Amino acid sequence: MIVKHKISVKIGLTMLMTLILLPLSGCGGRSDIGEPRDNIAAAEEVYTIGVNAYLWRAALDTLSFMPMLSADHEGGAILTDWKVNPANANERTKVDVYIVGKELRADALNITVHREALRDGNWISIEPRPDAATQINTAIVIQARLLRRDNAPLTSR
Repeated sequence: MIVKHKISVKIGLTMLMTLILLPLSGCGGRSDIGEPRDNIAAAEEVYTIGVNAYLWRAALDTLSFMPMLSADHEGGAILTDWKVNPANANERTKVDVYIVGKELRADALNITVHREALRDGNWISIEPRPDAATQINTAIVIQARLLRRDNAPLTSR
């Protein structure tokens, strides 16, 4: 009887400790998206590949829906091929991204958006949509910052 009592006490204590410690298992992890962190120790400039690695990866991720024509990590150039608009087969777009700075900043990117329309069997150059380059730039920088945040080592406070 004493053995059964000791076993049930051990099981009870184990269950109690599990219930106490389980909610604490999520503490100390990464912060949510957009929440500022004061313990980011990652370098602003990461350029072992020739350009800022966060901007490079973010640009490739952001433009992954477009066919790639060329990507030069040493020079920081990403050129997409033409992508036909799925909503309008008479319109196509391509994007050129040049990473010109080594810091993770919006002005470290030069983005050109090309747009053409099919008229009488010929592709004619037309103006890109308003703010298209700015929207792509913003998407790349946000993605790069998230990559940097997720790669930053956790430091003790």
